[in-house]
Amino acid sequence: MNRTEFIAVTAIVLFVAFALGWFTYWLLHRFTRISQSQMNEVDALAHDLHEAEEARDQTITYMQQREAELTNKLMQGEAELRAAMDGLREARRETEYLRAQLERGRAE
Repeated sequence: MNRTEFIAVTAIVLFVAFALGWFTYWLLHRFTRISQSQMNEVDALAHDLHEAEEARDQTITYMQQREAELTNKLMQGEAELRAAMDGLREARRETEYLRAQLERGRAE
């Protein structure tokens, strides 16, 4: 094999490798290409996801506000209960005191 034949064979081998590479790329590109309908579906899914995230954020905000309101009402209720219990306790003491005075007055 002389120099000219070697160059020709090398050129043919390189061309065949290039052709196989290009064909493989074209084949992969052909099978993995996204159609317009698939792209529209992806856009619709992205839009739906965005709306769902906004709804979730609004729900979280509402729940936090509602929790704060309920916590405030609970604290107010507990404070009113404590005040009522203190008033009841004071009324019982006063009743016992008056009852004791009445008993002393009857005993005399």
